[in-house]
Amino acid sequence: MKIIKGNKQYFKGIRAIKYEGKESDNPLAFKFYNPKKKIGKKTMEEHLRFAIAYWHTFCGTGGDPFGPGTKNFPWSTATDPVQRGLDKMDAAFEFITKIGAPYYCFHDYDLVEEGATLKESEKRLRKIVDYAKEKQKASGVKLLWGTANLFSNPRYMNGAATNPDFNVVCYAGAQVKNAIDATIELGGAGYTFWGGREGYMSLLNTNMKREQEHLARFLQASRDYARRNGFKGSFYIEPKPMEPSKHQYDFDAATCLSFLRQFDLMDDFKLNIEVNHATLASHTFDHELQVAVDAGVLGSIDANRGDNQNGWDTDQFPNNVYELTEAMLVILKAGGFKTGGVNFDAKTRRNSTDLVDIFHAHIGGMDTFARALLAANAILEDGEFLSLRKGRYASFDSGNGRKFSTGKLGLSNLSALAHRKGEPEQISGRQEYFENLLNKFI
Repeated sequence: MKIIKGNKQYFKGIRAIKYEGKESDNPLAFKFYNPKKKIGKKTMEEHLRFAIAYWHTFCGTGGDPFGPGTKNFPWSTATDPVQRGLDKMDAAFEFITKIGAPYYCFHDYDLVEEGATLKESEKRLRKIVDYAKEKQKASGVKLLWGTANLFSNPRYMNGAATNPDFNVVCYAGAQVKNAIDATIELGGAGYTFWGGREGYMSLLNTNMKREQEHLARFLQASRDYARRNGFKGSFYIEPKPMEPSKHQYDFDAATCLSFLRQFDLMDDFKLNIEVNHATLASHTFDHELQVAVDAGVLGSIDANRGDNQNGWDTDQFPNNVYELTEAMLVILKAGGFKTGGVNFDAKTRRNSTDLVDIFHAHIGGMDTFARALLAANAILEDGEFLSLRKGRYASFDSGNGRKFSTGKLGLSNLSALAHRKGEPEQISGRQEYFENLLNKFI
């Protein structure tokens, strides 16, 4: 990958981040992520397909409900908004190529600020997409997926596709059309919908059935437009239970599956699963992944973590090897990513104000995923874990158990067998042994 610098160099003194091994003391080097190392039939880079999140990494200044941002990015000083967008893209591709990530992701107005009118916004986006094409060609960096920000602007305070005002739905449609056009032009492998305000605060003023029907119609229209215009990638829905809405229509993976099946969207839509969103829904990350895998709709993932003492989406960089090893077991057993990858939807902390902190954060996250990949692959190659888990269900692999699994035994048959066999033997689930087995490889 060629390091790309714009008119200005924003990360001065920082060279391309290389793999130096776990014995290295260099804080600007990978200890475990070796992109060209083969794990099975694919390299680490091919397995993990890392993508940099444009919104947090280059737009997030650390603001929170209690105070403004703390980070004064040098690419945000120009007076002209388009020039700020161009400068930000220079910084983005300098960082992405130095960290060695093969992909990036964006919302439309991450690339360039929204204009005062829709026409002005389209004009700005057009210019920044042209510049992004040049950057991608020069660097070899690709677009993992694009999306539209349908939640920040006050016009979306009551939702976008689910808004009770048709005029807002029209505006959202125009914005998604532009974002899909940009994604297609930049060769994006996917397009994501996160329903940031597609939900409700109170049923007193909400027709939930009608709003969900409108959401489905909006997704159908978006799909049809994209397919007619040559988009061959996957569409992703990203589950999240709450925040900003009290109850969002994409609550968790199972809720999204029910929605996709109800409205005949399963053929085109997959899920983009996020760690922190899973925990907010009172699930584990691997649970949400397994729900998606079992339905054949695992598309991509957002990599981050929450805080056990905070009940909101903190989007911290991942550092839990055990959690990610469990996740990589699910992903590897499913055959890995097809069009998706690992997007760092994570932000440095409010008090991490040096530009080098962005490198430390991503290095740590990439190394953590690499350790999890190595551990999960070793567990699967060893075979004991799979054998033990398969053995728990051995009674369904032959005889009457198999007949039941294949639908050849009714309730009366089960009753007759229970009377004949008597009280079942108590069989341990060996939970602690399974946990120790993971620890052995981690």
